[in-house]
Amino acid sequence: MRRTGFARLPLHYGKAPRWLIVRMQKLAKEMVTVIVDEYGADDFLRRISDPFWFQALGCVLGYDWHSSGVTTVVTGVLKHAAVPEEHGIAVCGGKGKASMQAPLEIQNVGEKFGFSDGRTEALRYASKMSAKVDNAAIQAGYQLYHHTFFVAEDGKWAVIQQGMCPQDRTARRYHWLSENVDNFVDEPHNAIVGDVKREIALNMTAKESENCRKISVDIAKESPKKTMRWIMSVRPKYQKSLQEWLPKVADAVWKEYPMDVLSMPRGINWKTLQEVYEFQPRSYEELLGFRGIGPATVRGLALVAELIYGEKPSWNDPVKYSFAYGGKDGVPYPVNRRAMDESIQILKQAIQEAKVGYKEKMMSLQRLRVFVPSDISR
Repeated sequence: MRRTGFARLPLHYGKAPRWLIVRMQKLAKEMVTVIVDEYGADDFLRRISDPFWFQALGCVLGYDWHSSGVTTVVTGVLKHAAVPEEHGIAVCGGKGKASMQAPLEIQNVGEKFGFSDGRTEALRYASKMSAKVDNAAIQAGYQLYHHTFFVAEDGKWAVIQQGMCPQDRTARRYHWLSENVDNFVDEPHNAIVGDVKREIALNMTAKESENCRKISVDIAKESPKKTMRWIMSVRPKYQKSLQEWLPKVADAVWKEYPMDVLSMPRGINWKTLQEVYEFQPRSYEELLGFRGIGPATVRGLALVAELIYGEKPSWNDPVKYSFAYGGKDGVPYPVNRRAMDESIQILKQAIQEAKVGYKEKMMSLQRLRVFVPSDISR
């Protein structure tokens, strides 16, 4: 993974007030206009795929910076603020049921931008696979409930999606950027940010999981009856979790986070595995993208690959604790002053050039002040 980060995202419920949304949409549209005019649509995609820039944007627009609602509200605001005919950027999907509309909306955008059928289908595939990866290939207790797909008129795209964990009321946000995705199953993320780093999380996108991915495909191409015998042979009736395989994990961790996603699967879709067997996938990406392959099947195949063939998947949570631009003491890495100054300057310029009232500009500049120690009004 090229970049990871840390942001507190406690899970909040409810809706943002209408008066705030209207003002956010107005300011966001002007800021998007300035950024696209000055730097281009592709650069806008790069910036929203940076979790810290995105977090700063939410703060500048006036939303509660630490809430999980930053993701859902800011992307919702951008969906109204980014006008395809004006900015060359379209935003598809959203929260809950709106996320299910992403494929249809991408289809409509493809027609609007004049994409070929092949390019439109590739974008729909990117939308589907990014969601499939974060819902099934990475298992840390988070169920996706929000998916937003950004696409530029040149066909480049970005994804911002979020999952929730009801057990500890935390959220986790996933950022993707097309220019950094070589394939969808080998460390494809631009960043993953969250409040909690799990002691145990199945990460089939890690490089360490490469051999496990290959064996998982081989197992799926075997007769489902054979696969069923393997899974039953490694799943004792008394087994409740993976604790037997991971003795180093303290009991307290399991009591504190009793994640069902970490238990041995008990509801594998054997009908789907039969269809996969008949399909004979050529790669892990094809296997994961197959309709009906979910977290339980991914986990079951991974455990068989480990216990029968000795190819262990990565159990390291891909989320990282970090600072926005590094730490002053060099931990986890030195401050990238150039990136920090550039982001601040771009947001500051966008605010100053936005066609909004003086009061709105000053309030936004004051909120931006938290990201820079010196006076930003100079």
